[in-house]
Amino acid sequence: MAIYNTPAVAANIAVRVFLTKVGESYLCRSFNTGSGKGKADWERIRDVVFEGKCAYCGESGQSLQIEHLLMFRKEYGLHHPGNIVPCCKSCNKRERKEDKSYTNWLEHLKTVCNRRDEEHYFIDRKQKIEKSMSDEGYPNLDEKKQHAIRVIANSLYENIKSELTKSLKLYKQLDKAFV
Repeated sequence: MAIYNTPAVAANIAVRVFLTKVGESYLCRSFNTGSGKGKADWERIRDVVFEGKCAYCGESGQSLQIEHLLMFRKEYGLHHPGNIVPCCKSCNKRERKEDKSYTNWLEHLKTVCNRRDEEHYFIDRKQKIEKSMSDEGYPNLDEKKQHAIRVIANSLYENIKSELTKSLKLYKQLDKAFV
């Protein structure tokens, strides 16, 4: 997939980094899922807790990706072991609601179970996901903390976009001066 780099792309990355660092502050250590203890956490969650199966559809034998239950930019979820589950490629696509917002993980689980005519698995999968969130110690953020995270993330997003726009304008002025 080709990526067109825009100020919004850089701003989204900055917000992801911020939410990763907040998650790590609650975890009291790094959570790099590519190496070390973070990778071991991810592999344990994927292979032991969820038995190598997609948390949503229960299928095994597929390449499983990290799915953030509470999405980074949409729900300001933290990068934390309690916010990740294994997910197959087809289930790692959240539906949009009429208002263009994305479904939350619970609505997504219900949609997947209904689409596959597996409503009877919904409760079991929901409980397994909630148990993982709890066992992994995902922080229970009250409304004030959630609001603070949203305010800072939105400010960071807007500031990064603004700084990139100002930097381009400055470059154009300097380019004119030296031509």
